[in-house]
Amino acid sequence: MRSAGIDIGSRAIKLVLVENGEVVERSVRDTGTDPLAACRAILEGHKFQKVTCTGYGRHLFKQHWPEAEVMTEIRAVAIGARHLHPQCRTILDIGGQDSKAIELDERGSVRKFVMNDRCAAGTGQFLEMMATTLGFTREGFEEAAGAASRACQLSSLCSVFAQTEVVSMIAKGTPRDEIALGVLQSIATRTHALAGTITVTDPILFTGGCALNRCLISLLEAAFRREVTVPARPQTVAALGCALQGQP
Repeated sequence: MRSAGIDIGSRAIKLVLVENGEVVERSVRDTGTDPLAACRAILEGHKFQKVTCTGYGRHLFKQHWPEAEVMTEIRAVAIGARHLHPQCRTILDIGGQDSKAIELDERGSVRKFVMNDRCAAGTGQFLEMMATTLGFTREGFEEAAGAASRACQLSSLCSVFAQTEVVSMIAKGTPRDEIALGVLQSIATRTHALAGTITVTDPILFTGGCALNRCLISLLEAAFRREVTVPARPQTVAALGCALQGQP
């Protein structure tokens, strides 16, 4: 049996197809301004017997694909993470509009979780906004931050005020690479503080689109003072969890 898992996020839509417990297809597509059109495009040409959805657009998806099952992002990420790393006990997930810290028990069930979904600061959207403000591409932002000798400290915890602060730094001639590193440091600090409300147990798995940023990985390891593992294709972990849930 082939099952599909689709994660409709604010920045990207992720699709994973699983057949007999094995991944046979992965796709990632920008959400754009028309999530339904993006969903139709990413599903086009694929055959499956069951589809399970998660993410911000899951309820909209369900309206147009009534046969679809719906899962929370927390559960979907937990299932996908434990499939990839069976010993995983802590998950840090940073997506386009929220960040999550998830605590799993020894069986892989969610014991506790906490989310930052009230403010864009510390998320992928915040990172993209800062990169644009500094005149970097996503790749250029990571490269600049990794090459910086020191990090500027951002005092604001609000994404809007932080952007104003960055603009002020630029006007004062502060090196852009130091600002970029400061932005990533602020995300690592916020993530560490978020995880302070759960019990962090090794191994830690870092998932979501922001897990593609190698500099951020290093900063998280420094903040937590322990190794952080990143799976291959970290942005598709929730979609994988959905697809696995649809297997018999």
